[in-house]
Amino acid sequence: MDFNDSPDEAAYRKQVQDWLAANAPKAQAGGDPEGGDSLGASKAWQAKKAAAGYACITWPKEWGGQGGTPIQTVIFGAEEAKHPIPPNPFQIGLGMCVPTVMTFADDETKKRFVGPALRGEEIWCQLFSEPSGGSDVAGSRTKAERAPDGSGDWIINGQKVWTTGAQFSDFGIVICRTNPDVPKHKGLTMFWIDMHDPGVEVKPIHQMSGGSGFNEVFFTDLRVKDSQRLGAEGDGWKVSLVTLMNERLAVGGATGAGWAQFMEIARKTPGLDGGSALKDGALREKLADWYVQAEGLKHTRNRTMTALSRGQTPGPESSIGKIISAVQMQELGNAAIEMLDQYGIINDPELAPLHAGFQGSVMFAPGLRIAGGTDEILRNIIAERVLGLPGDIRVDKDIPFKDMPTGR
Repeated sequence: MDFNDSPDEAAYRKQVQDWLAANAPKAQAGGDPEGGDSLGASKAWQAKKAAAGYACITWPKEWGGQGGTPIQTVIFGAEEAKHPIPPNPFQIGLGMCVPTVMTFADDETKKRFVGPALRGEEIWCQLFSEPSGGSDVAGSRTKAERAPDGSGDWIINGQKVWTTGAQFSDFGIVICRTNPDVPKHKGLTMFWIDMHDPGVEVKPIHQMSGGSGFNEVFFTDLRVKDSQRLGAEGDGWKVSLVTLMNERLAVGGATGAGWAQFMEIARKTPGLDGGSALKDGALREKLADWYVQAEGLKHTRNRTMTALSRGQTPGPESSIGKIISAVQMQELGNAAIEMLDQYGIINDPELAPLHAGFQGSVMFAPGLRIAGGTDEILRNIIAERVLGLPGDIRVDKDIPFKDMPTGR
């Protein structure tokens, strides 16, 4: 493992630093991490990055990228994070949806959507989860049926839930049930849709944090052209895997207030004996565990970066990031609020320590443990695909979807 930049990487880092110093915003715009209350600033920053080739560095030059390497993307992200940039509402679109479109759509569709998405002119969302399916994407019950007029169009009816950014998205990709007579993984088809169509209704979900980043989305006789289909009819599961793998990479590195911030607050907080809470042996033991976990994650990511730097494909170690970081965020936030006692209930950024960062972690972490695959699903993936353990017995493997019990 090499922690130092190669000469080429050092030169690229200096290039990025110089560009950011000249072009990055000087003050943070908006406070919504989903980007809903600062779209203007976010779109302006995205357009500026796109014009310089920094929006999607690894994309081919003909699509607006630099044709660069993954390690260059890592370098830019690390340097960009040092500046007060606005929220990024484009991550789902550019990291998950548009790559799926680029892989499976026809040339006309790619030309229509890739450029505007890259420049921040249009925002995309991912419509997978359903109320009755949970993390079982293949259990989708949203129907797409051929229009009876023989036009070849599809009519979509159903509901999706927990859709991030749907309230300000222009387009989305949706997984639908097109054949209920085959097992659940085989009867799915994916489409791209216009989120402004009258057949689409978006209802924001009010969260306990006060935000509304997630949404319910209802489809009522939404008509889409067959040209909006991504991949072959019935191949929606294969197409969705491309999106899901990108999603797990995207959410794997998310972090909240960390152990160092906790230790600093603990040093200033009175404990049971009137002294610093940091003198509590049980608390110090937790701190040691969090530190070891954080260092393990950091070096695991460094291992991934080293592989990228060498032009290699990272190994399965990148699969564990979300499991560790999401659980740690939740445990650390809960412990901080308990330590702060009555002050832990204060969620006012002007009054709570660390601008209510611990309270934010407590309210956000449960969602992070679901996004991109639940802890349980990711543990199964690691057990089966990394450790080579036998898979769970699936009694529904060969049952037509229409014959599966609904649980209702």
